[in-house]
Amino acid sequence: MKPRLVIGNKNYSSWSLRAWLLLKEAGIEFDEHRIALDTPAFAQEIAAFSAAGRVPILLLGEATVWDTLAIGETVAERWPEKNLWPADADSRAHARAICAEMHAGFAALRNGMPMNCRAMGRKVPMPDDLGDDIDRIIAIWADCHHKYGDNGGWLFGDFSIADAMYAPVVLRLRTYGINLPESAGFYPQRLLESSAMQEWLAAAESETEVIDREEKGQ
Repeated sequence: MKPRLVIGNKNYSSWSLRAWLLLKEAGIEFDEHRIALDTPAFAQEIAAFSAAGRVPILLLGEATVWDTLAIGETVAERWPEKNLWPADADSRAHARAICAEMHAGFAALRNGMPMNCRAMGRKVPMPDDLGDDIDRIIAIWADCHHKYGDNGGWLFGDFSIADAMYAPVVLRLRTYGINLPESAGFYPQRLLESSAMQEWLAAAESETEVIDREEKGQ
């Protein structure tokens, strides 16, 4: 049975992007079910798939997986031939560590610079905690580039779960015009060249819903 992925708005839903991009870049065919966020019908619609009440949700036959990092681990386990974690044990540990850091952290980045693909050129305030989050992202990308960047352009050379986890950050920095040093610019460039990423951005541009609380900046 073909996997089914339940996602939210492509313009705003950063966690949906992570799961969607993972499947697309891995070449795994799936059916997509989109539920518009922040609408009166959302809670009822999402409850039909998961009691957690959040997107994304991956449906695999009788199995339901409703957390993005858990989706990544499940996909890597079910399709081992896709090599979605680095083969080298030390590199794999590094990839898992930065994925967990993204999953649990960067609150200032999430709150101050929400993903909004259509809002190119917006400027937002830059408090110290947001600047610290951006500096940490730059350090992570620069470290990956130093260690693995010559092998394919993704964070660990070949595409991995880590790339899916950090993809929405690229779009955030793109939207709000954050300049990156050369040492950290390789990954955003590689991501934006991806045909899957271009497909996502085109779909986001065509959406008409507006979520006011996500429309930050001027």
